[in-house]
Amino acid sequence: AVLLIQQLAMPDVEGFTKQSAALLNVLLFLLPLFMLTIGAMSIASDIESGWLNLLRCYPLSIGAYIMTKWLGLFFVFFIVTFLAIVVAIGIGALFGGITVSGSLLLLVSCMLLIFTAIATFTGSLSKNRLHALAIGLGIWSFISLVISYVLMAIGTLIPEHLLKTFIVLNMHLNPLEWIRFSYFLLTEQTAVLGPAFYELVKFYDSSIGYFYYGII
Repeated sequence: AVLLIQQLAMPDVEGFTKQSAALLNVLLFLLPLFMLTIGAMSIASDIESGWLNLLRCYPLSIGAYIMTKWLGLFFVFFIVTFLAIVVAIGIGALFGGITVSGSLLLLVSCMLLIFTAIATFTGSLSKNRLHALAIGLGIWSFISLVISYVLMAIGTLIPEHLLKTFIVLNMHLNPLEWIRFSYFLLTEQTAVLGPAFYELVKFYDSSIGYFYYGII
């Protein structure tokens, strides 16, 4: 529905589509919620049911178990997410076509890898599925909502240059904001960030910037 509304309302701009931007915002909000809760409960259910204790009777290392869970969760969410996008594109073809950029697909894949890893780690710390659900929801609400509201609240109390420092710090530490920033970088639409972030964008357009970007 989001893709169709954007398709009917706004034409595409080369390298940057309103459909992709709208879809990215929806995915950044919803996908981590599903991954952190379902993924964490996947491992917690093994702990709660005693299945993990049974597996440890076999010559299976805990590292192999965690890696298998992580990759399994990743491929499940990968198939579901991209199948949904393919279906949306197919339906959109009836309304003049929907464009989804390759940059978006790449970043969605990165997001799936990151949050299935966090979910796997969260599940390993949980005692049962309810505990895993609580931790997953707590992490999601913190990185998706709480940090943004805190920044908006303190923005009225501190100098502008200090607020910018906090925003840049959040951009580098919060995986959701880093993926959002990466989308603007990859589509060369960093102008929407405004002149305050010109130096930051200029840095990531340099050779050393590419190196740091890859590490992050």
